[in-house]
Amino acid sequence: MTSETTTQFDMVIRECKDIFLAKMKDYGTAWRVLRTESITDQIYIKANRIRSIQTKGTQLISENEKSEFIGIVNYSVIALIQLELGHSEELNMDKDEVEKLYDKYVATAKGLMFNKNHDYDEAWRNMRINSLTDIILMKLLRVKQIEDNKGMTNISEGVDANYLDMINYAVFALIKISERV
Repeated sequence: MTSETTTQFDMVIRECKDIFLAKMKDYGTAWRVLRTESITDQIYIKANRIRSIQTKGTQLISENEKSEFIGIVNYSVIALIQLELGHSEELNMDKDEVEKLYDKYVATAKGLMFNKNHDYDEAWRNMRINSLTDIILMKLLRVKQIEDNKGMTNISEGVDANYLDMINYAVFALIKISERV
């Protein structure tokens, strides 16, 4: 992985985290009530909207692809936190604890990206944003199937690995979007 990729990854994550923390000031940790299946569906809505915008070439709501990819990153982190802690009716989670968990899962995703980029020679740089969107949707459909099977898989990765991949594919899309400008 190049130092450019590391820098770009960190910049994208900084923007995602800033938005995450700002929304936490507005809403607290109301997301703690969500079961992971609900978070998966929320990410699906975002990815499906991105695909719809890409296919139609127009949109009627002002939020663009970029804001939806940021949402995918942040909801994927939330899903990983919920997998670890479980959903809760106690909605007042300590801000510092949430931030540590956010950083933990982003660091895990970054480590995974580093290893995959080494093996795949940063193939994502030659991919289209539309393809990244489709891969995220495929990952979501996989997660939904695993969730429907009560977490049981025969040979496949678990839902956590898919959420980590979604973080990385969304970060790649955000890097590519920043390079378009």
